[in-house]
Amino acid sequence: MNLNDLQHHLNSVSSTLTEEYTRLFHGRGNIYDRYRFLTVDSVDKVLFAVLFDEDVEEEAIVSMLRDFYCSMGTWEALVVQQRYLPSAPSTVVSGELPEHCFAIENTLKYHINFLNAQNIGFFPDMKIGREFIHQHAKGKNVLNLFSYTCSFSVVAIEAGAHSVVNVDMNKNVLSIGRENHRLNGLDTKNVEFMPYNILKSWSRIRKGGPYDLIIIDPPSFQKGSFAATSDYEKIIRRLHEFAAQECIILSALNAPELDSEFIKTLFRENAPEFQYVERLKNLESFPEIEEERSLKNLVFRKKI
Repeated sequence: MNLNDLQHHLNSVSSTLTEEYTRLFHGRGNIYDRYRFLTVDSVDKVLFAVLFDEDVEEEAIVSMLRDFYCSMGTWEALVVQQRYLPSAPSTVVSGELPEHCFAIENTLKYHINFLNAQNIGFFPDMKIGREFIHQHAKGKNVLNLFSYTCSFSVVAIEAGAHSVVNVDMNKNVLSIGRENHRLNGLDTKNVEFMPYNILKSWSRIRKGGPYDLIIIDPPSFQKGSFAATSDYEKIIRRLHEFAAQECIILSALNAPELDSEFIKTLFRENAPEFQYVERLKNLESFPEIEEERSLKNLVFRKKI
């Protein structure tokens, strides 16, 4: 693939755009070897590109994206993030960023911020995971571990969950999560936002249980607080303390170096009462040359 091929790809996939968050180009799956460092998304009124590594073609890529942005007339701004630099700065390359920016998925909206953080506040590759929770949340007590900006909570409450407990040690993202509920007109009367380190807060977490539906969606590594290789099993080992009799677990992991067998083994060794059910498919717009390096959403169900 060369730069002309990349532009042709963007033109072809943009022909059926809607307001929904859409990945237009996913180089991170190594399908497109030359541009494995690049992703391009359509996010409501913004065309958003991320450069994960420095590249000699960077200036030419940004120029092509600017031409593409201008020729489409679809978005109000083009934003490029240089993830490889300290603090991952983002730049408005063309247009003017709207005062309020949203990720839209299945009619629900989520606040996002393009300029002040490495992650904008929403992970689009988790769409099928959120749809799974939406399908199973009605009437359930839900525990959302590593909740970030609470998108799982939003879909659960919208689907009729009885209650949701969101746990994340970052108070700022939980505040955004609260606003995400309000943005969608959802009552937070039965929604808790717990700003705690999960690994040190089991007694607080147990109080809201037992839980019928548990989401475990940690970062693969967060300095000083969580490492999947050593800490994931600490969570699984505790599940029996707050899981309901017929509990369903959505266990997620987005670490390329750890395969799905890693999670299955942790459950077999630390929570054998939970039986593996399935691995959810990933979105076709996030192609991966090696499936086990992609996002892993595994479903487990407690045996009765």
